[in-house]
Amino acid sequence: MKKAFTLPTCKTCLRIFDDLQPEQNGCVVVDIKAEGIDPEDLDKMKQLAGSYEAIFSRRAMKFRSMGLADKKLTEADYRSLILEEYTFLKRPVFLFDDQVCAGSAKASVEAARMALNG
Repeated sequence: MKKAFTLPTCKTCLRIFDDLQPEQNGCVVVDIKAEGIDPEDLDKMKQLAGSYEAIFSRRAMKFRSMGLADKKLTEADYRSLILEEYTFLKRPVFLFDDQVCAGSAKASVEAARMALNG
């Protein structure tokens, strides 16, 4: 299984996708705004990442506007927030059978490149 979760309007995601070309490497691309995030996929991401917090984006504009920066969130909170609001998922996320690469950090993008081409 190879899946890539993205927002087609996200310039960072577009840049990474132009570089990695996941579609040409047999990756199913999921538009998280249009299609949402499947709870099973999210649970698999958590299993591979170690926590929901690891795939949660604190950069989302709603993070501060909802007052979440001032709260102590649990793993259940992170899960429900990501499922309710797609912007809370770090982007892009590449989900493979044995690993997940989340976010635009150089190390994460390189790990996704290796998994896609390996």
